[in-house]
Amino acid sequence: MPTLNVQNLPGATSLEVSPGATLLATLQACGHDWMHACGAKGRCTTCRIEVVSGQEHLTPPTDAELRYHLAGRLQPHERLTCQARLPAGEVTGLVPRATRLPHVRYQ
Repeated sequence: MPTLNVQNLPGATSLEVSPGATLLATLQACGHDWMHACGAKGRCTTCRIEVVSGQEHLTPPTDAELRYHLAGRLQPHERLTCQARLPAGEVTGLVPRATRLPHVRYQ
């Protein structure tokens, strides 16, 4: 089963990613609070994750992600959790400082 690891998210070890699920849906299904201002429609960048390793295992960037990359609103190592899916393999990431929630104590 594909695995998502978020290094600085409290209580997160290895999260199993269901087939077809986005990273955001996986995080929410596991009970983690994750910022997403546009309702998971790829219209903002608040749900981004910094990918530390395993980017090659993610689905290709969506049109929305490509637009944000071109506009400089997403860095090459960042993906939108509402758009990215993990069909196989393992991805390790971090919650970026700019999108951390104030009530969560990040490690």
